[in-house]
Amino acid sequence: MSRFFLRWLINAVALYAAVALVPGITAQSTNWLSFLWLALIFGLLNALLRPLLKLLTCPLILLTLGLFTLVINTFLFWLAGLVGTNFGVGFTVDGFWPAFWGGLMVSVVSVALTLLFKEDKKK
Repeated sequence: MSRFFLRWLINAVALYAAVALVPGITAQSTNWLSFLWLALIFGLLNALLRPLLKLLTCPLILLTLGLFTLVINTFLFWLAGLVGTNFGVGFTVDGFWPAFWGGLMVSVVSVALTLLFKEDKKK
C-alpha cells in the first residue's frame, strides 16, 4: 500500500513540474490538493486506457519503432487535464506540442523520482 502512495505523490510532483515548466499548460488550481486529485485521475486513466491503446495501436508502435507511445502519452496527458477540468482540478493545454512536452516532462520526472525513491525489493 505504501508503494501506491509513493507512486501517487510522484505523479503529483511530476504533474506539478509539467504545469509549472511547460508553456501553454494552464492549471485551474495551483494548490497541492488539486494536484493530488489530478494525479489520481492521471493514474487511473493510465491504468485503464494505456494497455487498451497500446493493444489497438500495436501496428503503429511497431512501425514507428516505439515512438508512437509518445503520442499515446500525449493523448493521456491531455485527457487527464480534460477529465480533471470537469472536476475542477485539471489544466488546459493550448495544443499538441504543449501536451507532448507536458507528457514527456511527466514521464522524465516520474522516472527520475522513482529511481530516487526506489525501494529495495530484497527483504
